Amino acid sequence: MALTTRRRALTTLAAAVAGSVAVPAYAQATEGGHRPRPLWRAHAHNDYLHPRPLLDALDHRFGSVESDIFLVGNQLLVAHDPVELDPTRTLESLYLAPLAARVKANRGSVYRGQRKPVQLLIDIKTEGASTYQELDRQLRRYRHLFTTYAHGRVFPGAVTAVVSGDRAARVPMEAQTVRRAFYDGRLLDLLAPVPAPSSFIPLISDNWTLNFTWQGVGTFPEVERQKLRGIIAATHSRGQKVRFWATPDLAGPARDAVWGELLAADADYINTDDLAGLEAFLDAHR
Repeated sequence: MALTTRRRALTTLAAAVAGSVAVPAYAQATEGGHRPRPLWRAHAHNDYLHPRPLLDALDHRFGSVESDIFLVGNQLLVAHDPVELDPTRTLESLYLAPLAARVKANRGSVYRGQRKPVQLLIDIKTEGASTYQELDRQLRRYRHLFTTYAHGRVFPGAVTAVVSGDRAARVPMEAQTVRRAFYDGRLLDLLAPVPAPSSFIPLISDNWTLNFTWQGVGTFPEVERQKLRGIIAATHSRGQKVRFWATPDLAGPARDAVWGELLAADADYINTDDLAGLEAFLDAHR
């Protein structure tokens, strides 16, 4: 069975049995009567490839999920590659509508009793300006759900949408006086003569392998450790958060070593496709 076909079959099967299996982790109470806390540092990379997009990540208490989108006509389709496009797998059906339903059920938050926004990172795979215009239209339909920038002020919502991918989205975004999405910056943005404020770029993301040689084997070179901590300190001083993609993601000591250094340096997000693996790691390192 082809990988794409298998993923769709798993998604269909999971949807059919949803509600008849174990109670998700976010709803389970501990012996003391408290729900497990969300893992705000946990970022579900390529979240839509899991059997139950969004829902699996939330069951593992993730604070951030990532969806790739393609503009096809007036639809925003979710996929990793064009050959996987499916008109039934839209941003609205997999993310926007389920988030709205959950926030309504939880009285205004993604995780009941938690007022901190969950991050929805939206990676644009088609031309950025036109794709963002359609994304903006769809986010406006769910305006009650999202953190909003309006006339110089940020008003927190249950979900904060951050736009990544094709950089042409930046122009129409910066022109807006009211928007329901923010921009995912790169390390080069820190070097701009007049850096954009955190009200536009709240997140700085970059490729780990382009900035560090260390892949978790042996000792982290001290020069690279100080570079990592300097990057994070610089972004935090501007009110921004940090995420690296392309970090090691094969279960084992090397991955744990990199994750440990990211935690020690106070990185805001750890990137993974292994939901259960990162959940267990973060629970063990509280």
